[in-house]
Amino acid sequence: MLVLGIETATPQAGVAIGGHEGVIASFHTARDRRHAETLAPAIQFLCTQTRIDLNEIGVVAVDIGPGLFTGLRVGVATAKALAHALKIPMIGISSLDLAAFPARFSDRLIVSTVDARRGEIFYATYRKTAGGIQRITEPRVDQPDNIANQLTAQGEDCLVVGDGAQRYAQTFQMLRGVEIGEEGFRYPNAGSLVELAHPRALREEFVLPTEIEPLYLRAPDARINWQTRERS
Repeated sequence: MLVLGIETATPQAGVAIGGHEGVIASFHTARDRRHAETLAPAIQFLCTQTRIDLNEIGVVAVDIGPGLFTGLRVGVATAKALAHALKIPMIGISSLDLAAFPARFSDRLIVSTVDARRGEIFYATYRKTAGGIQRITEPRVDQPDNIANQLTAQGEDCLVVGDGAQRYAQTFQMLRGVEIGEEGFRYPNAGSLVELAHPRALREEFVLPTEIEPLYLRAPDARINWQTRERS
């Protein structure tokens, strides 16, 4: 079964196609957060290069967040439209799961982060398992200093990955037993989305397009700014 993965939760937009042989092809770009202009040509490019027709796709997997409000809206809407047009099911996976997946070989506590802007970070924690990784806390949003204090209180060796860790590196670098993931761990990856979605597809853990909703964790910035103006 072929899986088309669409990832738009961060400034990087990515698409990938894969199946039982793994990721066949992927495309990523982080230029100007132009997700809407990028997705359709990127999908067509992958299909052309791999000689895979969209009608051969068996499931559409999409990053449901948390992440950038506009990026998530574009990615989820595009994925839903394709699934509806092709009459195939969907699978939704968190951006934090995707950011943590490349670190699945680490024996340390994995702290996956996505930059939430406005001085905050989306994050969740994970541990290595025989089959990959397991999320042990639900996605949350908090300030970097508060997250650093939580890690200090736990007193456990940690690997902190994602663009939230990169942006607030000075906060986490000061902590004992904490390492920040390298540049390759910066953004969620569409290839990881395909790798995580494929076994779920084989188990038929599908959802209908109408059941897929973005995980925002907070109101969009425009609404927050408007509420702040009303209170002033």
